[in-house]
Amino acid sequence: MTVTFAESARSTVGIEWEIMLADPASGDLVGRGPELLAALEAESADERHTVTGELLTNTIEVTSGVGATVAHAVDDIAAAISAVRAATDPAGVELLSAGSHPFAQWYDQRVTDKTRYHKLIERTQWWGRNMMIWGIHVHVGVDDRDKVFPIIGALTGFLPHLQALAASSPFWAGERTGYASNRALVFQQLPTAGLPWALSTWTEFEGYLNDMVRTGVLVDATEVRWDIRPAPRWGTIEVRACDGMSTLAELASVAALVQVLVEHFSRMLDAGETLPTMPAWFHRENKWRAARYGLDARLITDAAGEQTPVREHVSALLADLAPVAVDLGCAAEFARVGSIVNGGASYERQIAVAEASDGDLREVVQHLIREFRSGPEGSIA
Repeated sequence: MTVTFAESARSTVGIEWEIMLADPASGDLVGRGPELLAALEAESADERHTVTGELLTNTIEVTSGVGATVAHAVDDIAAAISAVRAATDPAGVELLSAGSHPFAQWYDQRVTDKTRYHKLIERTQWWGRNMMIWGIHVHVGVDDRDKVFPIIGALTGFLPHLQALAASSPFWAGERTGYASNRALVFQQLPTAGLPWALSTWTEFEGYLNDMVRTGVLVDATEVRWDIRPAPRWGTIEVRACDGMSTLAELASVAALVQVLVEHFSRMLDAGETLPTMPAWFHRENKWRAARYGLDARLITDAAGEQTPVREHVSALLADLAPVAVDLGCAAEFARVGSIVNGGASYERQIAVAEASDGDLREVVQHLIREFRSGPEGSIA
């Protein structure tokens, strides 16, 4: 099977953000996506951004155009949110984002009436129906198809850092899970989801797809649901490991970190350097540690098994790669990753709100609604 990798300007950025629809009083999810989307999709047809539906009717997704910089893509997302609010505010619907809803139940949710979603649920059954998860996807343009899998191999070592920074799903169906990102472990139950296979070349990827299509696992490359994957249609590497970000500023910061890492590895390849890799079993362990402990995780950081606290390792990255961020025009967004490291990620703020309200998860939802409108509420550090 031959898979064409589209031409894409190097290190350009695209962002997708999945957003929950909620009742403003109860905080529970509302399946009103279809009634809102008919107009929103039409209105976004001539814009750089798009507004679309998702697996469940309680969700909408906003997507940027191709951004020359992170700020360019984020401006698109902000415009999309404004358009959505113009529809949801009069309809009495609130917006929030996190990797999971603190107390909603899967059996109260409806699947969007599209053939591909019904096929997914038919195949995956209970696990599919439990996919009450929300995430972000960050695309970064790659200028040479032969760079894609070397960069994916190196970037996989930094997925736990991104996962920890974005972790925002400490509650599930009314219970505190003990995990910073419960979403990370739920999502990997889907077929072809989870960490990518350790492929080295585009030809190996084509062989993988050929095997999967021939055996009826996949229809095409869009059904590869890895935490990081090539997006051949767009000519990008797409990072999908992150929980839904609770604020636009934090979304911008994580997008900047992804962009900077991809560009950094691309420059290493241009210089003839070998990119860092680790055994698959270290990647698997790191994913679990980041899901369980978030920013308090101690990660395996090289093939020799060196271990470093994630906060310390991210802080070192910010210092080492700051010049790349300047070159890419995302220095401000990149530097704000430090605010998450020092001030706390969404999962920490949610837990703090729950503890301050005697475990009332309705207060956690109201906190997330306020954050989505106004930004992070203080610091838990």
